[in-house]
Amino acid sequence: MLVERLAFSGLRNLGALDFSPSPGINLIVGPNGSGKTSLLEGIHVLGMGRSFRTRQLKNVIAHDASAMTLFARLQGEPALPVGVRRSRETSELEMRLGGEVARLAQLIEALPLQLVNPDAFRLLEGAPAGRREFLDWGVFHVKHDFFDAWRRTRRALKHRNALLRRDRMDTDALAAWEKELALWGERVDVLRREWMAVFVPVFEETLKRMIELPELTLRYSRGWDKQRSLQEVLEQGRTTDHQMGFTQNGPQRADLRIRLGRHPAVEVLSRGQQKLVVSALKLAQGRLLERTTGRRCLYLVDDLPAELDADHRRVFCRLLETMQCQAFITSVEHDALAGIWQSHTPLTLFHVKHSDAGAGQLVPQARIDFTTE
Repeated sequence: MLVERLAFSGLRNLGALDFSPSPGINLIVGPNGSGKTSLLEGIHVLGMGRSFRTRQLKNVIAHDASAMTLFARLQGEPALPVGVRRSRETSELEMRLGGEVARLAQLIEALPLQLVNPDAFRLLEGAPAGRREFLDWGVFHVKHDFFDAWRRTRRALKHRNALLRRDRMDTDALAAWEKELALWGERVDVLRREWMAVFVPVFEETLKRMIELPELTLRYSRGWDKQRSLQEVLEQGRTTDHQMGFTQNGPQRADLRIRLGRHPAVEVLSRGQQKLVVSALKLAQGRLLERTTGRRCLYLVDDLPAELDADHRRVFCRLLETMQCQAFITSVEHDALAGIWQSHTPLTLFHVKHSDAGAGQLVPQARIDFTTE
């Protein structure tokens, strides 16, 4: 869904803001520390229920504010309001959708978004958990029964791990939760594999439009021996799992293997090439979402010029234009993104500047001035 309006208050070093973004490309330009990334962070919290900069949402609240309130109005008939609030006095994130109390899964479904930022390399070089999250985001948005299967899998895994940590295993209880874990874990795997079958061609097509890497492959690893059922693996692994205190094999160990020829891609590709691969993965998510559901993904691109030369910046931006998606893109230098866009592309430029009103405060306040190109 397109974001028609954004209204934030109490968000890091940004002053209160209320504006209507472009339905296409939104360029956010300003000096370091002015609040550009904070604006993207606020949108990310709205769509994902968490920050991409800190694990503690209390750190996102401005130093002089008692609470952070984030609001968006999404295009539709009727328009759909989305809001979250986090106060210093509580650890809970209050979430509302359409005026009603909402769950996190509802927010994620309402505002599908992908982030491309300087930390995006972690998708290649980081732990498998990040790649599983990327994988499950895609499956969640196109497979309607995935969330329930995923939730039941997590519950069964939690109970099995709790039993494994006891000095004496309750074999009857363990068998019951293993049956539950095997049932739903196998279902999660099926849905992941079905999604991968349609995602990989979209990713390969997207990557080819950005850079030629014919030997690059993307493969799914389900997290246990592909020759055996999950039930069998769990039963035969009881003794070692009990010694370790957790379940060593299962859908919670799934991963995406990204290789260039025989080598992990992260060991061979330059930083610029890695950013293009990650960007292709993120953009392919949105392209598949639109093809499958007719819904469009929103893109948050922090510091686009970083690691990319002028030619590849142009390629990236051309692809965004052809997707006709909504994107928020930050840059320190306006010139780094000037002259790239075609005249028919809906484009708005936002200047983020330090405000004199912030002088003497712990964190400088910022305001957003609006100009349209």
